[in-house]
Amino acid sequence: MISVRPETPADHAAIRAINEAAFEQPDEADLVDRLRESGDVVASLIAEEEEDAIGHILFSRLTMSGSGDFPPLAALAPMAVVPDWQGKEAGTLLVAAGLGECRARGVEAVIVLGHADYYPRFGFSASLAAGLDAPFSGESFMALELEPGALARAQGKLIYPAAFGL
Repeated sequence: MISVRPETPADHAAIRAINEAAFEQPDEADLVDRLRESGDVVASLIAEEEEDAIGHILFSRLTMSGSGDFPPLAALAPMAVVPDWQGKEAGTLLVAAGLGECRARGVEAVIVLGHADYYPRFGFSASLAAGLDAPFSGESFMALELEPGALARAQGKLIYPAAFGL
C-alpha cells in the first residue's frame, strides 16, 4: 500500500535518487535542492511503499510583479515517481495530497508546466493559465484554482523563484 507524507531531512538522498531515476538526469534533483536552500518550498511530500521511497512532489512559492492584492500561488515542480512505480497510482496520490497540503497552507492557485494529458484529471486547465503573464504558454502550462476566482486577482507578471533560473 502506498502512503504519502511530508519529507524530512532524512529523505533528501532518497528524493534526489527518485528525481534522477524518473527524469534520467540530475536537473530536477538539483532544482529541489536549490528550492530548499532558498526557502521557497511550500510543501514537499514523499510517497512510500512499505519503507521504500518511490515518489516525490514539491510545491514552491510564486509571486507576481506589480502592486495589488495577489492571491497566494504555488508552482508544482517537480513531481517524480521511480520508473517501476509509474502508472501505479503513486503520482495521483502525491498530487492529491500535495494539493490538499497547499490548500491547508492558504495557497489559492497552483501552476504547473506538465503533461497536458495528466494534470487535467486534477482540475488543471491550460485555458485558466492562458491569461497569466508568465514565462510559459501552451497546452502544457496549466493552472488550478484552489479558491474559486483566485486568478482573477492575478494581475502582473508571474515570478518563479530564482532556483528555476528563469
